[in-house]
Amino acid sequence: MNNRILIFDTTLRDGEQSPGSSMNIQEKLEVAQQLKRLNADIIEAGFPIASDGDFEAVREVASTVKGVTIAGLARTGKADVERAYEALKPADRPRIHVFVATSDIHLKAKLKKTREEVVQMTGESVALARKLVDDVEFSAEDATRSDPDYLVKVFQTAIDAGATTINIPDTVGYTIPEEYTKLIEYIRSRIRAPGQLVISVHCHNDLGLAVANSLAAIRAGARQVECTINGIGERAGNASLEEIVMALRVRKDFFTYQSDIVTEQIYPSSRLLSQITGISVQPNKAIVGSNAFAHEAGIHQDGVLKEKLTYEIMTPQSIGLPSNMLVLGKHSGRHAFRERVKTLGYELTDAQIDTAFIVFKQIADKKKEVYDEDIEAIIADRVLKWAEKYRLESVNISSGTDILPTATVRISMEGNAVTESGSGDGPVDAVYKTIASITKTKSRLSRYQVNAITGGTDAQGEVMVRIEEDGHMVSGTGSDTDIIVASAKAYVNGLNKLEHKKTSRIKGF
Repeated sequence: MNNRILIFDTTLRDGEQSPGSSMNIQEKLEVAQQLKRLNADIIEAGFPIASDGDFEAVREVASTVKGVTIAGLARTGKADVERAYEALKPADRPRIHVFVATSDIHLKAKLKKTREEVVQMTGESVALARKLVDDVEFSAEDATRSDPDYLVKVFQTAIDAGATTINIPDTVGYTIPEEYTKLIEYIRSRIRAPGQLVISVHCHNDLGLAVANSLAAIRAGARQVECTINGIGERAGNASLEEIVMALRVRKDFFTYQSDIVTEQIYPSSRLLSQITGISVQPNKAIVGSNAFAHEAGIHQDGVLKEKLTYEIMTPQSIGLPSNMLVLGKHSGRHAFRERVKTLGYELTDAQIDTAFIVFKQIADKKKEVYDEDIEAIIADRVLKWAEKYRLESVNISSGTDILPTATVRISMEGNAVTESGSGDGPVDAVYKTIASITKTKSRLSRYQVNAITGGTDAQGEVMVRIEEDGHMVSGTGSDTDIIVASAKAYVNGLNKLEHKKTSRIKGF
């Protein structure tokens, strides 16, 4: 039996049906070109009769993306099939994908057709499609809730009419792996088909089993899997392309099958789709989630630093990521902390590491993630203890509903005190513009965040800022019961760290 698995990507058709995932023609073309780089075997570009826009998108993809099979969806009906053909004409390898529902609930409630009428519609539409193109796929919608014997009859009709691929979809994500395996084996054992017939599967994720069902189907004899990037699609989505492909690759000892997907293009494909649709990938998403190659627990970090295989069953490079990520937080250990300090360019003694690690743990208990800038601040403030260039002496503000916010700030710079006044869009803006004028900084404020340290109206507030200049990035913090004063302290603190970073000869600081 052929061990090559065809990857039928339906991101542009079923994936686009996911709420909020609609794409214009140019966006569809961008994704299709990336799918070509990914080396998908079949790209289902859309449903041509659905709208003029979808027709144009399918035709544009068919005209532009060469060397790959381009599919267009069609219901059983002359108008649908001919419309699909018109859109697919420019393709090097056009495929018309004909479908009709076969479950009794769909026949009665949606189609209002008898079983025999659906059989006749199938034969006529597949025969018409085969006259127009050499590659025809037939799908029995809601197959997993259909009568298996009736399915055999419909599929046999499609095969006799010229279908080259038959698809057994789990349209509503209803089946489970063992059940799906038996259904596929039952159909395979009863249909009469030429040796080149391909059995395909298309699984939805309503019960979270789309990938498991797809993999079970492969072992039962399916040689084409219909899936989407990031698993997007109707309702809970489709089987995830990246999960199926990497399961086949990582577990070669169990699956004796392979795809031709260029796995290094998986992560770029995921990112492109997220950028176009605006739908972010959940952090714990398998393969492409931001946490998929991230480690925070000290035991895991220690293991990965000693041997990546201890906690990584695949390399980040294999999906197009440059490296894994050790996230420093309250669960991190001394080994990971020491390695990050080295990465930042510091050579600290064991005693200095001990001092810095204690402060790091204190900070980690207060925030979810400790950034590199935080570690550099710990080293600067608590270990190396460099002198400050700027010292905030006083801050005074005039602000209200009817006056222009104005700040008067006094800063001591290497022993010389300078006082200036300035205005802004608000009190914090006025303070920051005045401080910038006094210090002559060319830096850019990239983040401003306020947190309450204590409760009540007299709460102490903590301000955190991030400042960037010429590729250098630092964080600054300040706290006070007056949030304006805390803001000024944070900004000055950040400017001092920036000065250390710009003038220090130590790599990374």
